[in-house]
Amino acid sequence: MRAAVISDSHLSRPNAFFEAVYAEYLAPADYVIHCGDHTGQAVWSYLIQHPGHISVAGNCDGFALGGDPPPLVELVLEGVRVAAVHGWGPRPGLSARIAEALAGRFDVIFFGHSHAAEDTTYGDTRLVNPGELTPGGSLALVDFASSGIGVEFVSL
Repeated sequence: MRAAVISDSHLSRPNAFFEAVYAEYLAPADYVIHCGDHTGQAVWSYLIQHPGHISVAGNCDGFALGGDPPPLVELVLEGVRVAAVHGWGPRPGLSARIAEALAGRFDVIFFGHSHAAEDTTYGDTRLVNPGELTPGGSLALVDFASSGIGVEFVSL
């Protein structure tokens, strides 16, 4: 099972770049997980066409999305306890802050906010930030299998 994890698109509406990324990387995935800061409702509306779409709200989403995405999503993928959250506060120490706040509840936490790709482990929890979904940014393709979890960052 594959999840395409994205964050921080910061678009008012999908543009040609976003649509090309969707066609190549997001559409083929089993799940598309957006870790917040869609910014425009048109981006969120575009993503809900994917049958495995999951989104959380970011600090730049607010009323622009009508409050549709929650701040935290919890799910189980191939027996792995997964969470998606945007993140909060200053960028230095962000992954440690998230790990501490959600300690012991999840095996993997996807997050955004810092605009920087990251794959780190705190205790028994793996934290993955896909980076920002912009030209020059990145996304993460995460494969869940009985042999473990594989994370591949794709530079855009």
